[in-house]
Amino acid sequence: MRDILKSGVSLRRGVIYGFVLIAALTLVTTGCKRGKSAGGGIAVGVVLPITGREAKPGQYQREGIELAIKQINDKGGVFVKDLDKKLPLREVFYDDGSDQAKSAGLVERAMTSDKVVAVLGGYSTALGEAESVMPDRYHIPWITTGAAASTIFSRGYQWTFGTLSPTDLLGYTTAEFLGTLVDQGKLGKGLKVALALENTDHGVDYGNGIDRWIKEHPGYFRVVFSEKFDLGSTDFSGLLQKVKSTRADIFLADAHLQDYITMHRQYIQSGMSHQMISYGARGPESDARKAMGDATNYIFAGIWWSKGLAYPQVKQFVESYKAFTGHEPDSWYPATAYDAVRTLAAAIEKAGSLNETAIRDALKTVELRDSLLPGQVLHFGSNGQINTPFVIVQNKPGGKVDIVYPKDAANGEAVAPKPK
Repeated sequence: MRDILKSGVSLRRGVIYGFVLIAALTLVTTGCKRGKSAGGGIAVGVVLPITGREAKPGQYQREGIELAIKQINDKGGVFVKDLDKKLPLREVFYDDGSDQAKSAGLVERAMTSDKVVAVLGGYSTALGEAESVMPDRYHIPWITTGAAASTIFSRGYQWTFGTLSPTDLLGYTTAEFLGTLVDQGKLGKGLKVALALENTDHGVDYGNGIDRWIKEHPGYFRVVFSEKFDLGSTDFSGLLQKVKSTRADIFLADAHLQDYITMHRQYIQSGMSHQMISYGARGPESDARKAMGDATNYIFAGIWWSKGLAYPQVKQFVESYKAFTGHEPDSWYPATAYDAVRTLAAAIEKAGSLNETAIRDALKTVELRDSLLPGQVLHFGSNGQINTPFVIVQNKPGGKVDIVYPKDAANGEAVAPKPK
């Protein structure tokens, strides 16, 4: 009988110890999830290329992100109502090396192991498409700072956001700008256009935007050539010889930075000359202008942001960025990343919580009303992507870059040089 009583006591103790252990584990697990950022600030994942072929734009985007984090933290951080206090933002950074598989894996790691409340990144269509499958899988908001292809934003994702307007709008705005030059008498009507499009969804969207404008405005231009090329090519001579044989008046290429530099060098060597030439969203970058000098004059580009925008917040950003990095913003890259951080911070404050679903829901409705981007208001559409206008800039002699379109943003006149 005594042995039975002892067994009963041991059993009860075991049950009690079991409950205590479960309760302790539950408390630890819940504490880690609920306070996953409270100990060292609000953890935000950042996955960008700072090595590999996309290193330069990736580094510029990271600088924009880190400047925004510094400015927010210098003011005390982000107020979280549920905790009744401000918390600093804490960057959890990974370099994806410009590699798609690595990029997706690092986003997954940030979301599952680093307990981040959101991930920023995805510079370029290829890297953005690889990363974009992770947010809905793990229910963590993701804001791409450098990818705009329709394939990312047409799949019904609920946790995906982007601070770049659609690439087809880039193509459409490019053709629209050229149309205004026809209306002004700077270009003739019915000119022939040759297209060279990168073999990505970005290239498809860019070409579709151009085609759409031309179909809506018959008689303005004729596309006489359109061919795709692979990213990272070292020899564009065959493609360029085909372009040359068309005797087109306008040459429009959709290219990333390194391909732009490589292609334009070979374009110069081919002896070609067109009335207007563009490499899509690339053109004013300092690396290209240093490498090729006057040969980049009069190239125009459709970009998501320009330091020439006459907004007080843009002037302040340019000054702060230069003080922070030691150099001025190189094209649009840091601005879209900077505004992504500010929008995320505003969404966290609106949510009043570090709960990922609450932050996601706040991102769907939040507005950044002092945005750096054209129009000065950033908000996400129903598909998670913004739809701010593009600006067209044109390289001018002496290293100058003017905004030449639209009229209400322009600080210089577009030039359409005659072919040599």
